[in-house]
Amino acid sequence: MFKGFHHIGLRVADMERSLQFYTDGLGGKLYDTFSSPSTGATINMVELAPGAVVELLPTGDSESESHPRWAHIALHAEDVQAAYDMALQAGATPRTPPRESDLGDRSFHVAFVFGPDQELIEFFKVVPK
Repeated sequence: MFKGFHHIGLRVADMERSLQFYTDGLGGKLYDTFSSPSTGATINMVELAPGAVVELLPTGDSESESHPRWAHIALHAEDVQAAYDMALQAGATPRTPPRESDLGDRSFHVAFVFGPDQELIEFFKVVPK
């Protein structure tokens, strides 16, 4: 069902400082940059090693987004709908049902659920165009 972690999202207070830390400081490589479809804010993905990607998300206005912290974990799923359904059957709380999202020239199939301690879990698959 899963192919591994795709990325871990981290809310950051100062994007430039965090980007410099994860690239120059830790030797990561800027993997991707795109604008959030909901807020327009710039999101940066830094690859620290093959299969180890940190998504740097700017802090937002809501209480859950206002403090720097790990925001979510994304599992690379072969079938996002099946992963979402499996999680709901296991007791997860739905957040965002499966949908396709375009970010620039890339397309993704994503869904979000809350785990038993309200941790945010994303099911993620790149969809070829």
